Amino acid sequence: MSTFDSLKDQLALQEWPNVYLFKFIVENTPEKVAKTTALFDETAEIVMHPSKNGKFVSISAKEMMLNVEAIMARYQEAQKIEGIISL
Repeated sequence: MSTFDSLKDQLALQEWPNVYLFKFIVENTPEKVAKTTALFDETAEIVMHPSKNGKFVSISAKEMMLNVEAIMARYQEAQKIEGIISL
């Protein structure tokens, strides 16, 4: 069972296309922030909040997703970024 199986099951109960909110935490380096924000297209609404000490940044992105498979593919791409935490 993969990390995202329960999420996939929950998302399957919703109607698609729909707006989905992705949340990630990454180290606050230009490279990791750029790689994370590059996961989303220009229509996504991206909000970033640095941690209290500035070492990490939370990245939230709202984007219109066509189906559950597209969301799962996005999470699989995100897992290629070293040290990323998916919320």
